[in-house]
Amino acid sequence: MSTLHWLGLLLLAVLAGAVVPFQSAINANLGRGLGHPLWATLASLLVSILVLLPVILALRLPLPSLGFISKAPLWMWTGGAFGVCFISLALVLLPKLGASGFIALAMTGQILASLLLDHFGLFGLFGLVERQLTAPRLLGVLMLIAGVALIQFSAAPAKALLGTTVASRGL
Repeated sequence: MSTLHWLGLLLLAVLAGAVVPFQSAINANLGRGLGHPLWATLASLLVSILVLLPVILALRLPLPSLGFISKAPLWMWTGGAFGVCFISLALVLLPKLGASGFIALAMTGQILASLLLDHFGLFGLFGLVERQLTAPRLLGVLMLIAGVALIQFSAAPAKALLGTTVASRGL
């Protein structure tokens, strides 16, 4: 794989991550407007279908194999449930934790789960190559978690300090 191709993949991965806080914030507002986060989750998934179907049709993708669909193990269908879980929790937690706090904590969960998936390859179930949990990888995770803690917990003192400064000036 060429360096340029690899760089393009990295940038696309960053873009994929960059849209998540926007999706979460938009859906949180939608949930307030619709009266419950689960209505916003349903609306988000319905819009996903409405956007995806024309793309599938435009690309003239062949229909999936009915044989595979009927024989696929049940765990292969749980991705949608995980999507509902993420969207619903984002709708509830983002307004309480803030965008950076929620995303940082969600990223911590993603990193920890990813390390487990890499380390065990989930016993070949997902077709992942095993990548051992080495000291440098563990150090990287600990540094990321430390960054999450700084992002989440450094906001409160700044607000208190700002409030004290404004109050002391009589504003």
